[in-house]
Amino acid sequence: MSVLSLNNLYAGYGQTEVLHDMSIFVNPNEIVAIIGPNGAGKSTAMKSVLGLLTINSGNVELNGKDITNTPAAEVVRLGISYVPQTQNVFVNLSVQENLEMGAWTRPLGIRERLAEMFELFPDLGEKRNQAAGSLSGGQRQMVAMAKALMVDAKILLLDEPTAGLSPKYRGEIFTTIQKIKSTGVPILIVEQNAKQALGVADRGYVLVDGANRYTGKGKELLENREIARMFLGGGH
Repeated sequence: MSVLSLNNLYAGYGQTEVLHDMSIFVNPNEIVAIIGPNGAGKSTAMKSVLGLLTINSGNVELNGKDITNTPAAEVVRLGISYVPQTQNVFVNLSVQENLEMGAWTRPLGIRERLAEMFELFPDLGEKRNQAAGSLSGGQRQMVAMAKALMVDAKILLLDEPTAGLSPKYRGEIFTTIQKIKSTGVPILIVEQNAKQALGVADRGYVLVDGANRYTGKGKELLENREIARMFLGGGH
């Protein structure tokens, strides 16, 4: 059974429908990437999971349970961890305080979980007492991901995690995403850097105008000439 599935969604904002019969699923221990041109509905798909827009038709399921239009705070309690593209850390708090804020639904074991996060994100362990706002963009993104993982996440949703980062940090973020997967947390990622995202993804979806255009294994989509022409800058 899929951990998360979006089934035949028609959704949008008020009268504006963005998603048209769009379906996506994420299986246990999978990285799934959503790519597509600007305005294709990638971030809208993610927001539909979090109850942040109107779903007109279709449904969203977490481990087989219908969570369509569930409020965002409740979705997080159910185990869906979400890292938005911007404003995803408390800039005036230290790295460790950010992570502690992320543990708001965890009653026990916070110290142990902190230790696990500093092992998964070694750079953050060294900077645990620094204000998050003083870190580089890439390190701040690591803080946001670690903060989201302070709870027992059933799945991690990442919205454009490498936007605006240098190539070095982009590579580090994708390496970290693979490390997170190895801990048993499946990941759904929306990403502009299609080539790198498909390179780490088990499967991918290409959205165009709010509908599924292509779906397949990450490597297959990377080798698809049409997709290469659309998103990857020419041929292979």
